Amino acid sequence: MNTLKGYRIEFHILQSFPVTCLNRDDVGAPKSAVVGGVPRARVSSQCWKRQVRLQLQELGVKTALRTKQVEGILTKACVEAGADEEKAKVFSEGFAKALVDDALLFFSESEARAVAEAALTGNFSVEAAIKKNALTPAFKKIHKKYFKPAEDGLDIALFGRMVAQAPELNVSAAASFAHAISTHRVDSEIEFFTALDDDPMGIITQGSAHMGSLEFNSATYYRYVSLDLGQLAETLEGVGLAHAVSSFVKALYLAVPSARQTTQTGLHLWDYARVLVRRGQGMQVSFESPVRSQEGFLAPSIAALDAAIARQEKQAGSLYGKKAEFTFGRAENEISIDELAEGLASFVKPFEVQA
Repeated sequence: MNTLKGYRIEFHILQSFPVTCLNRDDVGAPKSAVVGGVPRARVSSQCWKRQVRLQLQELGVKTALRTKQVEGILTKACVEAGADEEKAKVFSEGFAKALVDDALLFFSESEARAVAEAALTGNFSVEAAIKKNALTPAFKKIHKKYFKPAEDGLDIALFGRMVAQAPELNVSAAASFAHAISTHRVDSEIEFFTALDDDPMGIITQGSAHMGSLEFNSATYYRYVSLDLGQLAETLEGVGLAHAVSSFVKALYLAVPSARQTTQTGLHLWDYARVLVRRGQGMQVSFESPVRSQEGFLAPSIAALDAAIARQEKQAGSLYGKKAEFTFGRAENEISIDELAEGLASFVKPFEVQA
C-alpha cells in the first residue's frame, strides 16, 4: 500500500539574475510572457528540467539515456549477451522500430540488458519479440519487470516517460515544473557589439570586422516545483526514496540554464525558498500583480511570496494539509541546502522498503 499517496513537496523559489538570456526563443531573444497585463521574463519548464537532470549526473546519480539511438544501445547489449553482430543488429532494429517512432526515448541500461537476455532464449529471433509491428506481451512484461529506476533511471521516475507504441511502459512524472516568471515587469534590452580582426596580414586600416546585436534582460524569477511523493514512491516501488528526494533537492538548487553562460555568466543560485510538505492539491503563487520597486525586486518579492502563501493556507483551511515546512535564505535560523535536503529526506525515510 502506497501510504505517501497524496503527499507532495512544494518548492516556492525566488532567484535573481543580473544581465542574462537564460532561455532563448526562436529568434534568439529571451523568452517572455504577459502576466497581469505586463511583460515578464520567462524560463520554460523544459529548460530548467534538463539542467536538473544534468546536475543529477554531476552529483553521481545514475540516470537513463534520453535518445533516439535505442537500436545502437540494444545492439551493444545483445552482443554482450552472446549474439553475433549481425543477429544483434537485426533484432535491435526490429525491436527499436516497435518501441519508438522517430522520438526521443528515456531508456535505461537495466532495460536494455533485460531485453537482450530475454532475446537470447529465443536465439535473438525478431518474430519472438515483435508481432504486427508491436512488442509481444511477453517482451512488454520483461521490459516493465526489469525497469529499475532506483538504480539507473531516477530521471524517468522524476520526469516521466511516454511510449506511444507501448503504453504499458509509460511512467507518470513525479516532478511538475511551472515556467519560471519574473515577479515584476521586464523589458528586454539590446546589446550592440563589434569584433576586431587581429589583422595578421596588415591590410585593415580602420573599423571593425564584425558588428551584431543580441537581447538580454535581468529579473527576479519565481519558480514553482511540485514533487509528487506518492507517484515517486509508486515508480520506485519504495526503494531509495530518501536518496531520490535528497538528490533531487540538491540538483534543483544547483541547476541553472546554460544559455550564454560564457558571455553573460548568470550563475546565481536560490535567494529564498519556501518548501512545504503537504497533502492535497498543489498551490502555486501567481504573482498576478507585478512587484514594483525602485530599490531592487528581491525584498518585495519575498514579502509578496510570504503573504501569498499565508493567504493560501488561511483560505484552504483544513484542506491545506501542511505536514512540514522549511524556509531557505532567511537571515534568522539560516539553513544550508544539505540541511534542507536531509530534512525532506527524513520525511520519506520511514516509507522506504528494502531492495
